[in-house]
Amino acid sequence: MREVVADCAGLSRKELAQTVCELLDWRRPNGSLKSLECRLWLEELESCGWLELPVKRKRRPVGRGAAVLVSERGTPGLALCGMVQELAPVVLALVATPGEQTLFRELVGRYHAVGSRQPYGAQLRYLIWVSLPHPQVVGCLQFSSPAWRLAARDRWIGWDEATRLRNLQRVVNNSRFLILPWVRVKNLASHVLSQAVRRLSVDWPARYGHKPLLVETLVDRQRFQGTCYRAANWQELGATSGRGRMDREHQRHGLAVKTVLVYGLMRDAARRLRES
Repeated sequence: MREVVADCAGLSRKELAQTVCELLDWRRPNGSLKSLECRLWLEELESCGWLELPVKRKRRPVGRGAAVLVSERGTPGLALCGMVQELAPVVLALVATPGEQTLFRELVGRYHAVGSRQPYGAQLRYLIWVSLPHPQVVGCLQFSSPAWRLAARDRWIGWDEATRLRNLQRVVNNSRFLILPWVRVKNLASHVLSQAVRRLSVDWPARYGHKPLLVETLVDRQRFQGTCYRAANWQELGATSGRGRMDREHQRHGLAVKTVLVYGLMRDAARRLRES
């Protein structure tokens, strides 16, 4: 790896990661390069003193999301109340166009408890629409790459380290779920979750070339109880340590404890993840 970095000294970190992916043939099942994961891995090697990478190009500080656009489309609407059946059909529209991406980021950035940040690795985003009394967006849903390690999840599956590394990408993380604050529709959230897991089994393989077996999510215990997940038959596995993915020095233990919930997309998902 040191030889590769030295020979490609004129490349940016992004270009260097793409080069390494090509040399190692590190690809997703659909054939695309895993350049983002590779760049993060190279930076981890640099932090350990094993490599010296090109100087980072000027960009916003790590962990800070892009500035949230405020537009008329994201302005709070009239209160929407009732039963989910009264607004049906509820439609999950896969975010595809630049306008849809901008609207998604605005709504999540303005109204989600932790805001909008670019997720690591693979991702799918949906805008949640209702049809009555007129078509309108009532929320957002995002799926992305799984947590690298989750003790409660890994124990439940029964993974050893080699199997975890081999099968981790068969897990997908529900990393954002937002029902807009002026929408008070009974059973809407659980209805969306039930529809979403069916869509995920189709949309994720279509984009990334492999079918996920399990969906996970992390619910902040200080803010939410995860009632809609339980109503949609998600299973609680336990709690996180509260450190977060970037706390390598164990300085934040217990400060942000989250409930771990999962939903199997196939029968015997845990067994399949142990054995596949």
